[in-house]
Amino acid sequence: MSEYTVTRADLTEAIYREIGLSRTESAVLVESILDHMVDSLVKGDTVKLSKFGTFSVRDKRERMGRNPKTGREVPITKRRVLVFKPSNVLKERVNSALTKK
Repeated sequence: MSEYTVTRADLTEAIYREIGLSRTESAVLVESILDHMVDSLVKGDTVKLSKFGTFSVRDKRERMGRNPKTGREVPITKRRVLVFKPSNVLKERVNSALTKK
């Protein structure tokens, strides 16, 4: 498994190299896309990126959980969680990388 993490700066640099926008314009583009995705998710919308996957928000109800250390029951408050479901294209590319090694 790789120890490398792709950052916003990496995405900005990739846009700069591949498309030819200035670094500043590339950074603005990356921020704009991410802001739009976040705003949609906050509203409860689903964000689907073709050939990549789908981001959605799921509401979890309040429930009783258990502290694994003490075994004591603890209430877990209701919350919203972000869910990502990869597309079949993404799954196939990730899995095909395993067979090439």
